[in-house]
Amino acid sequence: MTRHKISTKFLSIEKIEKIIERKQKIELSQEAIDAIQKCRAYLDKKTDTEKEPIYGVTTGFGSLCNRSISKEDLSTLQRNLVISHACGVGEEVPQEIVQLMLLMKIQSLSYGHSGVQLATVQRLIDFYNKGVYPVVYQQGSLGASGDLAPLAHLSLPIIGMGEVYYRGKKYPAATINEKFGWEPITLQSKEGLALLNGTQFMSSYAVWLLIKAKKLSWLADIIGTVSLEAFDGCLSPFNINVHLVRPHAGQIITATHIYNMLQGSEIICQHKEHVQDPYSFRCMPQVHGASKDAISHVQDVVETEINSVTDNPTVFPDEDLVISAGNFHGQPLALVLDFLTIAVAELGNISERRIYQLISGKRGLPSFLVKNPGLNSGFMIPQYAAASIVNQNKAFTMPCSTDSIESSQGQEDHVSMGANAATKCYLVVNNLEKILGIELFNAAQALEFRRPLKSSQFIEDFVAAFRQVVPFVENDTYMHELIQKSIDFVNGVKVLMD
Repeated sequence: MTRHKISTKFLSIEKIEKIIERKQKIELSQEAIDAIQKCRAYLDKKTDTEKEPIYGVTTGFGSLCNRSISKEDLSTLQRNLVISHACGVGEEVPQEIVQLMLLMKIQSLSYGHSGVQLATVQRLIDFYNKGVYPVVYQQGSLGASGDLAPLAHLSLPIIGMGEVYYRGKKYPAATINEKFGWEPITLQSKEGLALLNGTQFMSSYAVWLLIKAKKLSWLADIIGTVSLEAFDGCLSPFNINVHLVRPHAGQIITATHIYNMLQGSEIICQHKEHVQDPYSFRCMPQVHGASKDAISHVQDVVETEINSVTDNPTVFPDEDLVISAGNFHGQPLALVLDFLTIAVAELGNISERRIYQLISGKRGLPSFLVKNPGLNSGFMIPQYAAASIVNQNKAFTMPCSTDSIESSQGQEDHVSMGANAATKCYLVVNNLEKILGIELFNAAQALEFRRPLKSSQFIEDFVAAFRQVVPFVENDTYMHELIQKSIDFVNGVKVLMD
């Protein structure tokens, strides 16, 4: 299997998804090796000759930036930084996101503006390639001086401390280092700061969220189309002429997607007694499309971020400059992660409205989608469950990026709170998957009441695949298991987005 070479070439979300899916190993390109070594050599020379203090290299950190550190203590300074900043609390970060954190940190350090040793970057690569994932906690970052606490936990195993997961089991990092013959790295000047400064916690969540959100936005179209057919909806709102006179890209894409999926359907072509459909069906292009456009904007920002140097100070060997600035500030990510949360929550909001319409006893469908309502409650309570999740998502759409709490004795007086925006968005995206699972559960049930008419081949095949997992419900049964199977189906289905 070919390895992915870490280089200065543009790293896209699609490329990352392929690296993860194919379980590719990674290695540094010669270009990256040269850049890292050149920057480290320059910084060592600079430290030896520079009389003026260099922030984070020969000084303390944050509000301690005016405290000079002797040359003999520079290594201890960096080690102390990592240990003291490992203050994460709360739930553990999922290993799939820790894997991305390793990849994102390696990518950022590879540009040769951070001053790290080659050995330090190589150790991160070793962790990634061997599947050694440091234990990181979800809470603790303000998203401004970089993701300090979570990145400290990510970095602890480099110096032989902290905990890691290996093949699904948790071990002391020292145990796994011994297993692979890895000696703890002695951090040199600035290295601890380079490891802890940066937005890799936020950006790794953002990458994962984009991959998932893009898939779910496409599935929302498909599942919404099953609901449309089950509700005996109209085709005309998806006519391309409507959308060309209001040409938002996501709107056109959604309308075209739904229109194409319905080609060949007997249900959509039959005579309609009703003139128009409720907004949750009729306005899928406008609502789903707006979320697609939001996701696209978020991707633009995130891809810029993951192809950037985000630690501080920034080292420019060719210009003989070491500049203390603010590339670690997570405001670009904080804003778009809040935006993504809203966009994803709206896909769940409109999905639940379609569920409600399906169970309401309209257009020839039985109340609560069972043949004998009254004796059977049928699909009454799955809608409750979806409504409950939608309500939770609405609460989660309160933006984190509009808040800032002063820290470090006023030196860090504005923070992004982007880390909280990331973990909150993670909950909303997973909630959307549950809502769509419940909608599909309802829509497939409702579609059976349109027989013997058939939908399009695409929709029939999609529902047939679902029916291999979840049966038609004749009488009241234990619904939790069926709902969970529906959610698992949504999670596992492969979607071709073209």
